[in-house]
Amino acid sequence: MAAGYLEILRARHAARLLTGTLVGRLPNATAAIALVLFVRAEGGTYGLAGALAAVYGVANAVGQPVLGRLVDLHGQPRVQLPAAVASALAMAVFAFSGTDPLPLACAAVAAAGLFTPPLEGGLRALWPSVLRREEQVHTAYAMDAVAQEVMFTVGPLLVTLCVSLWSERAALLVLNAVGVLGALSVVLSPPSRAWRSAPREAHWLGALRSPGLLALLGAFLFVGIALGSITVASVPYADEHGGDAVYGWLMAALGLGALIGGSVYGARAWNGAPERRLRVLVALLAVCYLPLMLMPGAVAMVLLSLLSGVFLAPCIACAFIIVDRHAPGGTVTEAFSWLVTTFTVGASVGTGLAGPVVQAGGPLWGYAVPGAAGAVSLLVLLATGRVLAVPARSGVVAASSENDPNRAAEPRFSSGDRA
Repeated sequence: MAAGYLEILRARHAARLLTGTLVGRLPNATAAIALVLFVRAEGGTYGLAGALAAVYGVANAVGQPVLGRLVDLHGQPRVQLPAAVASALAMAVFAFSGTDPLPLACAAVAAAGLFTPPLEGGLRALWPSVLRREEQVHTAYAMDAVAQEVMFTVGPLLVTLCVSLWSERAALLVLNAVGVLGALSVVLSPPSRAWRSAPREAHWLGALRSPGLLALLGAFLFVGIALGSITVASVPYADEHGGDAVYGWLMAALGLGALIGGSVYGARAWNGAPERRLRVLVALLAVCYLPLMLMPGAVAMVLLSLLSGVFLAPCIACAFIIVDRHAPGGTVTEAFSWLVTTFTVGASVGTGLAGPVVQAGGPLWGYAVPGAAGAVSLLVLLATGRVLAVPARSGVVAASSENDPNRAAEPRFSSGDRA
């Protein structure tokens, strides 16, 4: 397993791109907890903190596909770095102005979310030009999914470290400054500077004109709902079985399960169409959510949480391959950004949905939500099987005035039946 990942990291520029992307995404990964801690330090309520975090999340969901389209049109350095600087400056305005006046705070937080650079989609667009071999690209997608789990585990720890060493304001400023450095490392790399999107057909829908991509996004909305609902359902369970420490272990086990599953999935080459494989992975994901409804003791529940996370990263890694197969020519960064947005929106919906369910029926019904959402995701994939079975053909669209003047081709693979 380690040999496959080491081969990826030894490729020229690969380690720099992966590390720079993860560092550049730290502000986004830590925004929710950093905002909550800062607002509470300023004397604000948890309601205000949650509202500002929601403003950031909504703005981020809107900004990712928009900036992704701009990257496809104008290249990575012209969009990623200015966006990272604008986002950091907006968060600095919030850090120094605080929550009063509230309109300025909301505007600054919204701008920080809106201008968050689409580094995640940008990295996946770069992998084919860096790794050359198709099987290596697919392994890199899995490694990318695993690295996300590490980042979202380490990120909150870095926030608490900054708070303990300095202050809540310093945490906002330092992490956003570090994020700019990460984006700078990526856009100054030769692959990022050389990358150009494929010729694209001018269309207001952009990547969303692909029926296969729309089907995938519909399915992943419910995968996001499943994940978001678990984080809420676990709160009342933890309150009854040991409090915050148990909740922390449950969330850590969920992330560890995803890390293990993604690592194993990416360690081998898979035969067959990824669309069929995704249906199997989503079915297994939904099935592994069901044992959570047993709600055993804390130790057993931690193990069940670990199991429930095992197939999450493989689902995400497989979805990356499908996005690349179905994205219309010249829209690959935008397409990956839409997947990020859909998953984020789904997680937010799941969080909002699970609250009233838990209020009405307790943690048992709260844990029923992820299993049901996983089942609906599988139904979407089954219902759209014919659409997903026809990948987009790159290079068949006519060039338009939107394209890079050099008409440089976007590095892509024809995935065929091997993924």
